[in-house]
Amino acid sequence: MTRTTRKATAAGILLAAVTLAVSACSGTTSLPGGDPSSSSSADSVFADAPVAKADLILPKSTMEAIKKRGKLIVAEALDAPLLSQQDPTNPDQVNGFDADLAKLLAIYILGKPNVEIVPPASETREAMLQNGTVDVVFNTYTITEERAKQVDFAGPYFESGLAVAVKSDNDKIKSVKDLDGKNVIVGANTPAVTEVPKVAPTAKVTAFATDPAAVQALIQGRGDAYVQDYTLLASDAASEKQIKVVGNPFTKEPYGIGLKHGDSDFKSFVNEWLKTIQKGGQWGKAWKTTLGTVTDSSIPTPPEIGSVPGS
Repeated sequence: MTRTTRKATAAGILLAAVTLAVSACSGTTSLPGGDPSSSSSADSVFADAPVAKADLILPKSTMEAIKKRGKLIVAEALDAPLLSQQDPTNPDQVNGFDADLAKLLAIYILGKPNVEIVPPASETREAMLQNGTVDVVFNTYTITEERAKQVDFAGPYFESGLAVAVKSDNDKIKSVKDLDGKNVIVGANTPAVTEVPKVAPTAKVTAFATDPAAVQALIQGRGDAYVQDYTLLASDAASEKQIKVVGNPFTKEPYGIGLKHGDSDFKSFVNEWLKTIQKGGQWGKAWKTTLGTVTDSSIPTPPEIGSVPGS
């Protein structure tokens, strides 16, 4: 996935590096869309976070280099609500699903969530891995076979795709299955233009040029639902309480963790970590306290690791 509004210059990337030496219970800042009175929900993500056994930190491996350095260096946005957003009241704190997973990986390697964030532009992610600027990329990084020629992907760790948003008081539309016969808003020149008629043949589709215009149209009742990428809708719902996300994505856009190409030991290590936090419940807790705060859906089933071409 590419969010063109989040691009930065190469100079800005280097200047914007933020070191986060946070404790395992530092997630006390309320998340967008979450309950501001409940810090324990964020704390619970890290309370029982697993730490890798010593024999998994192979000699002369990337894992050993990170452990000796004392921090995990991550390419990650600072302005993506519910994914990785810097807290304006505490710049050392970055909250969201991707941010929490990065901290969990740091704990797995280091025993503590020491993370240094280098905000990437979409077009610089491959170069940052290739030249060793970062260890990993957590940045809504869709796995493709073309990208996999330049970088390795662990995962997929999350599956986005087109989803449905409705007004917060709408209890009749619960998923894409309820869109037939409805007035459905879509973004112009997005996959929703062609995908909605496939799943809801009798829906009336109206396209809007921008995401803000589509959100306003939904709020104003000019459509019954808005179909757009899941993470973008979650971001919209985090800042606009009059809308909510219903159901899970109905198309597939698998997000992977970007790694340096050819580092098979590190890829195996990160994939094993993903399996561990999925089985241990930390993955689900991270979703529930971030993206899950703006949807009626239950915790989704994580995608199968290695299940898509390029992973």
